[in-house]
Amino acid sequence: MRPDLIRGHLELVLLGILSQGAGHGYEIITRLRDRTDGTFDLNEGSVYPALHRLEDAGLLASDWQPVAGRRRRIYRVTNPGLTALAAKRREFSTLVSAVESALGPAAALSPA
Repeated sequence: MRPDLIRGHLELVLLGILSQGAGHGYEIITRLRDRTDGTFDLNEGSVYPALHRLEDAGLLASDWQPVAGRRRRIYRVTNPGLTALAAKRREFSTLVSAVESALGPAAALSPA
């Protein structure tokens, strides 16, 4: 899958991953890759700026904790983040439904 397809939905995906448990940046990237069977294999240059935006917006909070002998910034979803996740999930479901309606039934897709 092309990496640009997640553009506009990265914050939704990150909130969803972190709603299932706090984690540091590399752990979040790994969880996302594992849960999507490699479909979303994002680089740090995409994920960290999005985490910082979400934290600046108050949707995530973070603190430094020792993990495997290293200090790591651990991110967790705030209550406003959970509210935003629910709203973004509804918006995404509406988008998916509208796209599927516009495409029509898969059986109607036959080579010309």
